[in-house]
Amino acid sequence: MKHLPAGLDHYKSTPVFDQDTVPAGLRRAHSTAAGVWGRIVVHEGSLRYVIEAPEAEEHVLAPGTPGIVEPGVPHHVDIAGPVRFCVEFHR
Repeated sequence: MKHLPAGLDHYKSTPVFDQDTVPAGLRRAHSTAAGVWGRIVVHEGSLRYVIEAPEAEEHVLAPGTPGIVEPGVPHHVDIAGPVRFCVEFHR
């Protein structure tokens, strides 16, 4: 899994979502803006983080195992059971 580059500033976070409140947009391909990195933080349960390009990758995220979203890279999450998570944004 990738890491956030040094020197980024955290500037906002989403609310904490669960399996019932996760927005549909996170379940289909989307990307962050240029220069914006994301960090998917799972508080309870697990989810599948799918990076769609430039090379396909899949990661199971759980507490202590965050997912790093690179700027402009298409990705989505799959929810298969109980989960609580948020996304932190850095630039």
